[in-house]
Amino acid sequence: MTDRIGTETLSDWVEVTQVMIDQFAAATGDHQFIHVDPTRAAQTPFGGTIAHGFLTLSLMPLLASKVPDAPVVEGTRMGINYGGNSVRFLSPVRSGSRVRGRFKLLSFAEKRPGQWQETVAFTVEIEGAEKPALVAEWISQIFV
Repeated sequence: MTDRIGTETLSDWVEVTQVMIDQFAAATGDHQFIHVDPTRAAQTPFGGTIAHGFLTLSLMPLLASKVPDAPVVEGTRMGINYGGNSVRFLSPVRSGSRVRGRFKLLSFAEKRPGQWQETVAFTVEIEGAEKPALVAEWISQIFV
C-alpha cells in the first residue's frame, strides 16, 4: 500500500434516488423539506429535492466498494472509521443525480503491529457538474 501513496482510483457511478434520501431522513430524523418534499423543494433555488450532506458523506463505503480492481490489504480482519481531518460540502446532490467517488491515498502507516492507518482524499463527483459535491480527508484504520 505504501507504493500506492499518491495514486487515485475512481468508482463506478451510483444514482442517488429519492428512496435513498427518504430512508436516510427516516434513519436520522432529518425531515427538512428540501430533502423529502418534492413540491416545496421545487420552489427553492435547488429546483427539487437534494440529498443530505451527511448522506453524501455516508456513501463513502458504497462508492469504495464500486472501485474496479480496488487495492486490498491482504489478511484484513476489519476496518474502522477513525475520523476526518476535513469535510466540505460544496454542491448539492439532486435526487436522481449520479455520483462517483474519487479516492487518493495520502498516507498509509503502521500504528502498532497488525494495525495500519490510512488517510484518503475523498471526493464525490456529480455527473455533468463542474464542482464536486463533497471533498474530505478521511482516516481509517485497518486491522490484520
